[in-house]
Amino acid sequence: MSKQRGFTVWFTGLSGAGKTTLATLLASELATRGRRVEVLDGDEVRTNLSKGLGFSKEDRDTNIRRIGYVSRLLARNRLGVIAAAISPYRSVRDEVRQAIEAEGAVFLEVFVKCPIDILAERDVKGLYKKALAGEIKEFTGVSDPYEEPFDPEVVIETDRESVGASATKIIQALEKRSLLPVSYTMLESALTDLDLATL
Repeated sequence: MSKQRGFTVWFTGLSGAGKTTLATLLASELATRGRRVEVLDGDEVRTNLSKGLGFSKEDRDTNIRRIGYVSRLLARNRLGVIAAAISPYRSVRDEVRQAIEAEGAVFLEVFVKCPIDILAERDVKGLYKKALAGEIKEFTGVSDPYEEPFDPEVVIETDRESVGASATKIIQALEKRSLLPVSYTMLESALTDLDLATL
């Protein structure tokens, strides 16, 4: 794999679904396999690259376009990119996909799916409870829309799958596209005690 193809693994899903947990684990596995990879976490991007943006649809779209722009620059230079952001609007996700694929890189959309009631149970800050009570406005999935992907490359159900099983699905999708050498080391066996539902 002397000429590795660049790619972006784009995690999308509601707050607390497990995007950052999976992104961190995936980045570690890719590095172990010798892939150069950068992680663009939604919270960190808002703190640094998108500081000052609010949560209107326009600001949310701007934030996602900025993450997409950085992802495109990295991926076209044959790096692996892992982006983890709620990215609630389908049209902007599709726009980012088209821009990255136009550079000859691969875009792998990963829908991290979890029911609202489970997310509310996991939420130690109580934000979902407040949003459901109408105390927080523009809260994605409650008072603001989240548009599920129509045809993501990978669907993760974090209320039903262990972290290892979920990560393995993504790794296998990358292997299938020749973006990683096939490995017979199963993440599931190493991480059987970890479960996103406990986070």
